[in-house]
Parts: sequence; structure tokens; C-alpha cells
Amino acid sequence: MALKQYLVQKLEQRLSPQQIQLMKLLQVPTMELDQRIKQEIEENPALEEGADKDEDDFGNDDDFDDDYDNDEPEFDISEYIDEDGSDYKTKANNNSKDEEERVIPLSGEQTFQEMLAQQLHLLYLDDQQFMIADTIIGNLDESGYLNREIEALVDDLAFSANILTTEAEVEEVLRVIQDLDPAGVGARDLQECLLIQIRRKQNGDITRFTAKKILEDFFEEFTKKHYDKISKKLEIEDEDLKEAVDEILKLNPKPGGSMKESSKNYQQIIPDFQINEFEGRLELSINGRNAPELKVSREYEQMLRSYAEGAKKSKSEKEALTFVKQKLDGAKWFIDAIKQRQNTLLTTMDAIMNYQREYFLSGDETKLKPMILKDIAEIVGLDISTVSRVANSKYVQTGYGVFSLKYFFSESLSTDTGEEVSTREVKKILSEAIEGEKKRRPLTDEKLAELLKEKGYNIARRTVAKYREQLNIPVARLRKEL
Repeated sequence: MALKQYLVQKLEQRLSPQQIQLMKLLQVPTMELDQRIKQEIEENPALEEGADKDEDDFGNDDDFDDDYDNDEPEFDISEYIDEDGSDYKTKANNNSKDEEERVIPLSGEQTFQEMLAQQLHLLYLDDQQFMIADTIIGNLDESGYLNREIEALVDDLAFSANILTTEAEVEEVLRVIQDLDPAGVGARDLQECLLIQIRRKQNGDITRFTAKKILEDFFEEFTKKHYDKISKKLEIEDEDLKEAVDEILKLNPKPGGSMKESSKNYQQIIPDFQINEFEGRLELSINGRNAPELKVSREYEQMLRSYAEGAKKSKSEKEALTFVKQKLDGAKWFIDAIKQRQNTLLTTMDAIMNYQREYFLSGDETKLKPMILKDIAEIVGLDISTVSRVANSKYVQTGYGVFSLKYFFSESLSTDTGEEVSTREVKKILSEAIEGEKKRRPLTDEKLAELLKEKGYNIARRTVAKYREQLNIPVARLRKEL
């Protein structure tokens, strides 16, 4: 097949750089917006913080020039333009301007493996035992478990470290590691992990002895919550069994992850909006950080005017003029994008507030109406993707707490009377029913479906199971308590 060249005319819709910039700013939360503005000010000297003043506040242009000449040093364009006019570049950037830079942060926290290695130096171990212990620690997973067979560790030591050892010696060193902190590390399964911890805490206590007996002999029955079988075989009362089970529940099933949880950084949430209620009237306000005072540098405006009116049109003068124009245009585009972002946020949040007016007045979760992105997009006259960007990572402060904007979006569900209600209302009823159930006989999904049908919600059992999983509520068997 021969190759041919031909001309084709077609119409395409492409986003301008300003529109791309606005789309990126829309999905940025308040905390990141401050950093984004600071970055733009650093990269664009024509952009400044502060309210933009009228020319009358500065006087005429001559007075401004005199004050500038007396107080500030003269601007040297040579700092921005290469005098030698070289065409080559000393730095190349192959990334697109629209490409977002994503940096993977490096953790500076101490891992539990490093803490275990430090404890090894306090023990009386010979060189071979120390190498075995170091190999075992290196094979622990993030939860603190040893998921490899002892035989595989013996082979690793022989091939990688040229250490000839036996399974019995590795087992002996493993027991040494299991005596280290945090308690439970080095276990090969959950049962062994819990037993290591309960043995340390026993100290002759009868309740902890019962807990150890349950873990040793009736672990499978314990995991399936067959408490009746355990109490009959151990010949103990339900109250004694309950105390022993409570003691087991205090143990840590992931000892290696305990340090990770304690060192976790919790992000502080700063609400983007605030809704206040005054005598049945709602008032919406936006966080002041979303409406920063930015202005175009008057020095750069004066510079552009002087270069444009100048008689010289050399190569360096033209390059300087182009540079100043680009920076001024970039500053104006950024200021306009910030203003459009503020208006879009306010318009969208106002539509959400009016749509969910009954909830914001009462705080009753059952008053939430079914609402999807399309409903708000049709009200404000924006695209669904734009509304999605606004709702992403944004929070609103109300008289009933701080909520994510995504919290107010939910699907609809029809009742017996044909009324459209939010699925969040059904989830609220489910959670309340499970909280009020008898823990010795928790409600199954079939019972929950029957309960909802009595209230007028025709929901299948598998739908109830889906909503229960979304609420992170386990099945009835795992909710059983003594």
C-alpha cells in the first residue's frame, strides 16, 4: 500500500493555557493554594502580594519615577538577558509546562527493624548468632511477622553469608528475637503473636491464664466466636470468659505496625467554606486564603512603557521587551485565574447549600437529599468535571461539624410511596439498628432487610450487605459479644 499525503480541515476544541491553569487551581485545597501562590510569586517577579492601588494613590508618573529613582536601585535588565547573545542553553527542561511535578517524600522515622537491630547489640550473641538474628529481622514484614520457613532461612545463610547452621539454631535465635520489643515481633502467625504477648503479661493472673489457654487450645473457636463451646470445654462462667476475651482483645495483632501508626503525620484540615445559620437564614462565606490580594508590579508596568517608547530596537532591547510582556501577561492571567476560582467555588458551594438547605438548618442526616454531580452542574451551568474538581479535597465548616463536600453527594433510592430518598438516610438507619442490637444475638443481613422493609425501604439482602460493608461494619457472626 503506497503512502499518500493529503490535507484535512477539522475543528477541534482545545483548552488554552489559562483554562488549564484554572482547572488545576480549582482542585487545589486551601492549604496547597498558599504554596502555589508563593511558588508563582517566586517564579514571576511581575506578581506581588497586596491590594492593587489606583494611580491617584501614587500621584502622577513623574512623581512615581522620582521616588523610585531615589529610593530603589536602578533596574538592570542584564540580570535577565545574556549579553553575549549565545544561542545555546546551559540547562535543558524536557518536561511539559502542564505536567505536574510529583515528588516522593523520604521518611526519616526509625523503622521497627532498625529498633530491633539496636536491641541486638545489647545481647550476648556470638558472631554467627548475630548474623542469623540480623537475617531474621531483615525478613520480617511490615506487621512484624516472619512469613518465611526456617529451612529457607538456613539456605539463605549458607548461600549469601557462607554460614552453615541448622534449623534448631535458627529457631533458638528466633526465640531471642521474640523476647525483644515491641512484644509479638518474630511470630509466624497470629496465634503465636498473641501468645507471645499474653505470656509476658501473665504474672500469675487467673484471667490472663484463661486467655492463654483459649489461645493455645481453642484459637479456631475463638476466631469464629463460638463462645458456648469454649465455656463448656473450659468449664467456666460466661463472666469469666468475657474477662478473658477482653484481655485478648487488648493485644496488638500487628506489633510491627504500631510504630508506623505512632509516627504517622495527621494532616490538619482547614475548611474552605463556612456556613452559619441566623434565625432560619443561611450565610455562606469563603476562607480568606482562597481570596488573596495579588497585584501586578507597577515597576514592571513602568519598565514595559519605557521599553515600548524607547527609540532603540536592538536585539537585546527586543528580548527585554518580550521578557517583560511575558511576565506581565503571566501575572494578569494568574490573578484572573484566582478570581475565577473564587467565583466558581462560591457559586458551586451556594448551589450545594441551597440544595441541602434542610440539612444545614437541622443537622439531621436523614434530611440529606439524593444529590449527584450532574444536579449541581445543571444549577450552576458548569461542566460535571468542573463541579468534581470543586468538590475534590474541599471542606465546609457548619454548626454540626466539618464535612467534606463529597459527603453531601449520594445516590437516590425509592420508597414504597415512590419518594426519592438518599442512600445516606438508609445507611444511617442501618448503623443505628446495629448499634442498638443485642450483642449476644446480632442482627443478620436478612433481619436488617426486613427491618428496612417495615420502614418502607424495599432493599434486597445483598444491597444491605453492600451498605454494611461501606460502613465498615462486619457480619453478624463477627459482631457477637458476650
